[in-house]
Amino acid sequence: MASYHGPKAKPQRRFGELLVPRPKYSRILENRAYPPGEHGREKSFRSGRRSNYALQLDEKQKLSFIYNVRERQLRNYYKKAALMAGPTGVNMLSLLERRLDNIVYRSGLAATIWSARQIVGHGHILVNGRRVNLPSYQVRANDVIEVSDKMKKNVHIQEWIQQSAYFPPYMTVDQENFRVTLDRVPEEGEVQTPVDIQMVVEFYNRLT
Repeated sequence: MASYHGPKAKPQRRFGELLVPRPKYSRILENRAYPPGEHGREKSFRSGRRSNYALQLDEKQKLSFIYNVRERQLRNYYKKAALMAGPTGVNMLSLLERRLDNIVYRSGLAATIWSARQIVGHGHILVNGRRVNLPSYQVRANDVIEVSDKMKKNVHIQEWIQQSAYFPPYMTVDQENFRVTLDRVPEEGEVQTPVDIQMVVEFYNRLT
């Protein structure tokens, strides 16, 4: 499935929110606190009366951007989540959160979801000792993810993981050995993402 290769700050300016917590994007949003485009300075974020559909669409697009998945793939996650036991929104976030590229990103082995996808795609990540190069690979509870021996010497990866201070409660990160274990499936309320997932579910509900 194709990855997003466009500008990373522009979508965040359009939503008026910091969706990727990086100092670079934070500075851009602070210095250019208006939507992109020729008439951006004349507009305010989400100004005017907006339909419920437009608000749902925004949340869906934010989710797609944050996890770097395209529309068809996101729709498939919704369909799978709807068939699982429990709230569809919680299930959907759990599926997205357990993508291999996202685990690599959340654990600090990559600076962004885009660099995580590249690292995985180039075959630098092992899952339970086996090389996996599929970014959408679903990590299961107790799976162990680690960087290949060659990439452990990469100065960028060494810098990224050393700078990481927060890790989700459902994973254990061994920063010294560049290794992360998914202890369990994320529970409701544990996935910290600036998206109203219920609005995303409602968006797809109206299409079924």
